[in-house]
Amino acid sequence: QVRLVESGGGLVQAGGSLRLSCLAHGSFFSIADMAWYRQAPGKPRELVAHITSGGTTTYKDSVKGRFTISRDIAKNTMYLQMNNLIPEDTAVYYCNAPVHNYWGQGTQVTVSS
Repeated sequence: QVRLVESGGGLVQAGGSLRLSCLAHGSFFSIADMAWYRQAPGKPRELVAHITSGGTTTYKDSVKGRFTISRDIAKNTMYLQMNNLIPEDTAVYYCNAPVHNYWGQGTQVTVSS
């Protein structure tokens, strides 16, 4: 029933780094576009990064140069490497398979000043 499971969130100081992981359960992962979203308290969910099945990536403007989305097909895992974190990055981060409308349960990222 659970198709996507995120992990890797936590508390980090501004300027620090975290790497989020999204483990996919199912054969869809190898051919599906994937994305990371985030939702801050009281704010709507927003797209952070997207990666096509072919590996083409796009990013929200505010994270360009700081975040990197990637995937390891053999491991059925997508990653979000987050560097130079700022407090505005604080949110619950969600893994998404857009075509399938699969969502993970979310992982909390908190960045302190």
